[in-house]
Amino acid sequence: MISADVAAQLAALNVSRESFERLEIYVETLTAWQARINLVGPSTLKEIWPRHILDCAQLLPHIPPETKLVADLGSGAGLPGLILGIARPYRVHLYESSGKKAAFLSAAIEAMGITNARVIPARIESLSIAKPDVITARALASLPKLLSYAYEIGGETALCIFPKGQDVAVELTEAAKILAYGDRAAAQPDEPRLDRSAHQKAPAEAAGPLNP
Repeated sequence: MISADVAAQLAALNVSRESFERLEIYVETLTAWQARINLVGPSTLKEIWPRHILDCAQLLPHIPPETKLVADLGSGAGLPGLILGIARPYRVHLYESSGKKAAFLSAAIEAMGITNARVIPARIESLSIAKPDVITARALASLPKLLSYAYEIGGETALCIFPKGQDVAVELTEAAKILAYGDRAAAQPDEPRLDRSAHQKAPAEAAGPLNP
């Protein structure tokens, strides 16, 4: 059940009452499916609102208002892509190669009655997709791998938002040849941009706002 604190934080992110209702349907659907397939860590299910929904919703301020299409890679339980699509009207493409997880995503979308989210059950490497404005991924792969995917999918225009945990410094070091510590994107516009402000998420034990 959602706490008053989490509800207040979601409201502060301009999550509408209608979106709240859809999020509740999402949670009910996920809880029912969790008994059959592992969508989220079992230990986090009781804290799904702060640990998953609020954590994903905190990305909302980092997505430009003119965004038309978000591509969520390795969407899994729809985190963060489906949460973003519930809260905002832009189109969201959820890429998920697992047939069972893709089936869950389709069931959740149908249960909520939203029309701006689409499930694409295929591997990222095999796709030729529409160029998104924003690319997201949560707990999918290392930063170097994500940047490789992003460059192939988003070309020179996509904004990349990849929430990371406490080991973010290690991943930034590993991705140095791609990122060039933030300088290469400015020097060579054919590189995807990385939104560093949304790059690091709060540790799993916390549910506070993103660190700038």
